[in-house]
Amino acid sequence: MKKIAVFLFTSVALQNIAAQNLIQAYKDRADMVTQANISNNLQEFSNLGVKTTGSTANTDALNWLKNKYLSYGYSSSQMVEDPFSFGSTNSKNLVITKTGTVYPNKYIIICGHYDTIVGPGVSDNGSGTSILLEAARILKDIPTEYSIKFIHFSGEEQGLIGSNHYVNNVAYQGGIQKLDIKLVFNIDQVGGQIGNLNNTITCERDTGGVPGNNAASNTATQELAVCTGLYSPLQTSIYYTYGSDYVPFEAKGYTITGFYEYTRSENEHSTDDNLTNIDPVYVFNVGKAAVGALQHFAVASTSNNNNLQVNEAPAKDPLQNIRVYPNPARDMITVETEKIKQFSIEINDMAGHVVLSSENQNRINTSALQNGVYTITIKTSAGNLTRKIIIEK
Repeated sequence: MKKIAVFLFTSVALQNIAAQNLIQAYKDRADMVTQANISNNLQEFSNLGVKTTGSTANTDALNWLKNKYLSYGYSSSQMVEDPFSFGSTNSKNLVITKTGTVYPNKYIIICGHYDTIVGPGVSDNGSGTSILLEAARILKDIPTEYSIKFIHFSGEEQGLIGSNHYVNNVAYQGGIQKLDIKLVFNIDQVGGQIGNLNNTITCERDTGGVPGNNAASNTATQELAVCTGLYSPLQTSIYYTYGSDYVPFEAKGYTITGFYEYTRSENEHSTDDNLTNIDPVYVFNVGKAAVGALQHFAVASTSNNNNLQVNEAPAKDPLQNIRVYPNPARDMITVETEKIKQFSIEINDMAGHVVLSSENQNRINTSALQNGVYTITIKTSAGNLTRKIIIEK
């Protein structure tokens, strides 16, 4: 994503504060965003290299994302790959759906692109990608009235190819609306240049395109700004939407809003968009704002006892007694499966490559693995269990 320099309309956007008070449970979850997780996500995203749409690195990034969600406890049935073609190039969007408790067929979409050009794109858009992952991790077991779709688009840098495909083939089919979308919340290039005064985030509103959704976008963007003030230390500025993955949704009449860095980094689409130049503390603060706002838009539970809904009994998970230890590990990992005798084990690196596999073995020799983060999947007739493991020697 790239924006031209134009006049910004500064606003504290607090006129709706009477309708939006701080909700302690929302703040507690926003505070669950950690600098360590954000920095780790940015590092891993950077390590994947130049993720040009259709490239091997682009596919590696897709697999890395899938393994991230599996490590958070999302099931493979919650993840859908949305393939598309661009000339002779093929790529995929990744869509993860968390079902709402009251309006399961009405969606809040939070999205950002994971493809890059020229450089590793740690700000554009590893920053947005990292925040989506952290929001998905934190809200995994939090009941929300509206369903949430976490969407990672590819093909953005070639002209919103992936999001156009999704809107015109999934959200709409044959001119008929198939998805009832309450709001599209896009996060693109929120990395900040290290050394800049990164204390303000731009909240984007729709001022053009289809006129019928402008008022709703303005309202949502004001609410986004208020949430930012409630759940993060950032100040806000109101600006208009421009050239990112929310645009195809706006063209179909959907309501959109978004985050974009306030002080331009000026290094997007270059080799300078790298881990050295990004401000990870800024990404961390934007992440807190995003988690707070996403709860507001999706109407998350206001109880701090969020693992179970009222009168809901704990699910009897046949895999719940499986243990994987030690973690972190050095040369050996033990997998306790209790009464499960038939199982297979697969260990993947964060690019999705299988690095170890075994059948019916409870002790796995990991001495050949390098230091880093991996996922281990135990496959049984009762289902699969995936956990994140760390190798430290």
